[in-house]
Amino acid sequence: MICKIAVCDDSAADTELLLHLIAEWSEKTGISVQIESFSSAEGFLFRYAEDKSFGILLLDIEMGGINGVELAKQVRAENREVQIIFITGYIDYIADGYDVEALNYLMKPVSREKLFTALSRAVEKLREGERALFLEIQGESMRIPIREISYLESRKNYVTVHCRAPVTVKRSLSSFGDELDDSFFRAGRSYIVNLHFIRRVTKSTIFLKTGEDIPLPRGMYKPLNRAIIRYF
Repeated sequence: MICKIAVCDDSAADTELLLHLIAEWSEKTGISVQIESFSSAEGFLFRYAEDKSFGILLLDIEMGGINGVELAKQVRAENREVQIIFITGYIDYIADGYDVEALNYLMKPVSREKLFTALSRAVEKLREGERALFLEIQGESMRIPIREISYLESRKNYVTVHCRAPVTVKRSLSSFGDELDDSFFRAGRSYIVNLHFIRRVTKSTIFLKTGEDIPLPRGMYKPLNRAIIRYF
């Protein structure tokens, strides 16, 4: 799992401390992170307008312009899954977070232990609510998180879902469309590939991080590259 984290704080010193502690937490837990920092709510909202894949927000409450609580309300209005952690120097603000379902409040200066606990709780919440495929295999329901799927492969009337333990079901490839998200790309008639697993692309082949490769039909090279650029 790669967790995208945004730190929004108008104090450079506080931001630097948070970035350092998040890196420590990532190394300790083995959870990969992508971190972006913002010195204002307005700066974050500009970025968020083009990329809504952030899973965790660490928001300073006391900022000039739009404060952390108002920022959280704007984000929460369209995103119920993102985990919000407030950073504040004043206990008086705690009641303001109920409307945005804040996961936690951390008082400045931030404690390493409390931040680590909050981040781990946030990841646990994200995993509980993450998107997954539910497949019927021999009368039993199987749940496969879509982040674990490298690609789907269609052969005749069957589709193999390639993940940690590949499974094959009798379905059409197109029937999976509504169950996947924008990280998946339809590469011709026989394949749907997870963009996160792509290592390299040529005009005829998709090379995956798993060591496998997928044939790329003629005319799909440019659309695939556009999808990669647009998603990431």
